[in-house]
Amino acid sequence: MWPAQRVVGEVFLSLVLALLGVGAGLLDDEGMAQSVGVGVLAGLLSLLRRGLPAAVLLAAAAGSAPFFGFAPLLLVVAWSAGRRIDGLGRACAVFALAYGLALGLTAAWESHASWSLLAVAGMFILVAIIVPGLAGRYWSQRRTLTDTLHEYNAQLLRERAMLVGQARMLERQRIAQDMHDSLGHQLALIAVHTGALEVDRELTGQQREAVGVLREASVAAMHELRDVVGVLRDGADTPPAGASARGEDPGAPARGVGGIDSLAETSRRAGAAVEIRRSGEVRPLATTADHAAYRVVQEGLTNAHKHAPGAPITIGLRYEPDSLVVEVANGPVAEPARGGVASGGQGLTGLEERARLVGGMVHAGPTADGGFRLAGVLPYTSPGDTRKTFVAPPDDFRAQNPAGPAGESDPVIDWNGLPKELAKAVNRTKRGNGIAIGCGVAALVVVVLVIAVVVAGVFLVREADKAMIEPEQYDAVTVGQSEDSVRDALPRGDSFMNTGPGEGAPPEPDGAKCLTLLSTEIGSSLAADPVFRFCFKDGKLIEKKSFEAG
Repeated sequence: MWPAQRVVGEVFLSLVLALLGVGAGLLDDEGMAQSVGVGVLAGLLSLLRRGLPAAVLLAAAAGSAPFFGFAPLLLVVAWSAGRRIDGLGRACAVFALAYGLALGLTAAWESHASWSLLAVAGMFILVAIIVPGLAGRYWSQRRTLTDTLHEYNAQLLRERAMLVGQARMLERQRIAQDMHDSLGHQLALIAVHTGALEVDRELTGQQREAVGVLREASVAAMHELRDVVGVLRDGADTPPAGASARGEDPGAPARGVGGIDSLAETSRRAGAAVEIRRSGEVRPLATTADHAAYRVVQEGLTNAHKHAPGAPITIGLRYEPDSLVVEVANGPVAEPARGGVASGGQGLTGLEERARLVGGMVHAGPTADGGFRLAGVLPYTSPGDTRKTFVAPPDDFRAQNPAGPAGESDPVIDWNGLPKELAKAVNRTKRGNGIAIGCGVAALVVVVLVIAVVVAGVFLVREADKAMIEPEQYDAVTVGQSEDSVRDALPRGDSFMNTGPGEGAPPEPDGAKCLTLLSTEIGSSLAADPVFRFCFKDGKLIEKKSFEAG
């Protein structure tokens, strides 16, 4: 079934061709009824050109010889047949047959026409049939080639995406294996040794409590390391669902707002004074934002232990109407921290990146009383939501195209994500296509001009046949012949080229009806035209004159 747009277009084209057929028939001095019939038949044939391209082309070529109203239809069906006839040999045979049929019927229909007129008609038929057919065939082949190239390019992009994904997975597995083998081993040793120290009878109660804190911290670090390794191996942002329910990670800390109490308790057992302040109505956060809040508190506590040991720490959780504000502030330190505290300097940078990816922000700086404050503003929504976020994540590939899994889109659909080399190639192809289309348009304009010149030439030749006679025809007519026999031997003179006798014509006989025709001879000057005049009265030719008129 055709879509509604195509149906409307086909009906409109059929009506246009029907009207052009009627107009062309009237210009060729065909009767109104005959012109309307030819126009209606042309409109009906245009509707069949897609399903029966060869048959409609042959019918239009045959009809264009006796009826000039089929000429507009012939141009359209030749274009359509060039696009839809399969096989080069079959197309050549159909077009050659159509050309021969049109030219042969024209020669048979215009048996009195001269060879020059038949040559002009042959050129017109050639332009009307062969040129649109070649243009339609070129268009069809170009479109087929373009579709094939697009399919091939899409296949290459899919293969590239598969290779990139496989390489990413292998690299993740390698990093996960290195982390598991190195950090996991060291943390296991710390847990074993601290567990042995914790049961040592020579330690005091305070020392045993401190060793217990170290052991629990190493166990928590091992659990978090297992989570990170699982993320790297699975390519997901969160541990597999149901892991804790299956008992795989008993004792693993909750990496969200719910795990902040555990972080505070661990810091208290390490000797720090930690206070948690909550305000506002508790609201759920997206998984990534929840994890970011946990990391803000974790980083704040770590920095306070490193750089302000012994200072009181306050953790604030404020649920605002549009976001969660989480902050960690420590008071001024009595004495600077001792040297040798390891610091990679990447903690705050990582927090800023986490917050930016969820549409939030992080601020860190000194307080008025000499302490330090780390705060994060995390919206309840994710960047893919239509609601407002605080910071747009334009530089993150996952946020740029959230349609696909894990934020990665199909590169076959996302043409804006092409690499620079491929984008340049596509641009070069577009420029080449623009040049080709421009050349095609120029060629089409030339073809239209040629058709217009040929049609105008044919029209002028036909008008000249109606208004001009040879001197031999003038001499063959004698005074006294019947009016009917004279008029049958001469043209009717009803042409726009026959403007009347003009200035300098002798007076017409009284009561006579005169027929004025132009001569094919050249006048004595550019301003004078040789004219033949035949005057009739009472059914007979009573006078014929030859003169020049201006």
